[in-house]
Formats: sequence, C-alpha cells, structure tokens
Amino acid sequence: MSSTMGPLALLANTLATFFQIYMVLIFIRILLSWFPNVNMYEGPLSVIPQLTDPYLNVFRSFIPPLGGIDFSPIIAIFLLQFIAGIIPALIYSLA
Repeated sequence: MSSTMGPLALLANTLATFFQIYMVLIFIRILLSWFPNVNMYEGPLSVIPQLTDPYLNVFRSFIPPLGGIDFSPIIAIFLLQFIAGIIPALIYSLA
C-alpha cells in the first residue's frame, strides 16, 4: 500500500483542514466578542477579525441583530459546515 496521497485526496484533505481552522477562528471571534475589555482590533488579536469579518459581514447584511444579539455567525458556521462536508465528498467522488 502506498503512503502517498493522490492529488485529489490531497486537495480534499487540505480543504477540510482549511474549513476546520476557519471554523475555529470564527468560534474564537465569537468568544472574544463576549469580553468587552479585550480589544480584538489591535495587537496580535487583530488578525482574527481581519480574517473572519468579511465572511461574517455577508450574513450580517441580511440577518440583523435581534435584541442586541448577532445571529449571523450561527448561520455562517452552519453554511461552512455544509460546504466542508460537500466539497471534499465531491472531490473524493471524482477520484
């Protein structure tokens, strides 16, 4: 048995890993928003909103905060999980 991966399997694994890392970044972004004393827009934490806000802003544009609670990250994570399940499955089906 060969220990090397085919190019499509490598692509599927890379995409799956990317989606997992991006979901973790979104969760960290959500957790940081619960602490108003933490300024996530300055210093080393500023990378997280720079990476996640463009994706979350897509959902914020049509899901307004209800009662001061931003529900857009929930929808964003559900869609990301859906895509994370579909894309690698499609790639593996091509192999």
